[in-house]
Amino acid sequence: MKKVFFMCFALNLISNFSYSQFNLDVEITEIRNNTGNIMFQLFDENEKVLMQEMSPVKDLKSSISIKNLKPGKYAVRYFHDENLNGKMETNMVGKPTEGYGFSNNVVGKRAMPLFEEWLFELNGDTKMALKPTY
Repeated sequence: MKKVFFMCFALNLISNFSYSQFNLDVEITEIRNNTGNIMFQLFDENEKVLMQEMSPVKDLKSSISIKNLKPGKYAVRYFHDENLNGKMETNMVGKPTEGYGFSNNVVGKRAMPLFEEWLFELNGDTKMALKPTY
């Protein structure tokens, strides 16, 4: 009887772990000014957009909290929409004029960094600190 109880308990524990849900808290700091919003996207490992959110800038910071994520690989992309038009502004040669960034604070050399460089493993509640490039 003890073996049956132990097996049921172990299976329940494994089942609960495999369906665990975690929270991701992202704080973007060193924003150039308090105007506009942060436009934020979360991707799964297959580059599928899972969510898009807009967050206000206050005290040169912005925070986004995402609840109930399954363990796995994710990526984040964001930009500072200073003029509130919903798109990233660029100059005549295509260089962004508004701040932007990616998870892992990865920065591309001459172009956007490879998606694989943005990926991070989520296997518990996670706090991420990001800084935009201007």
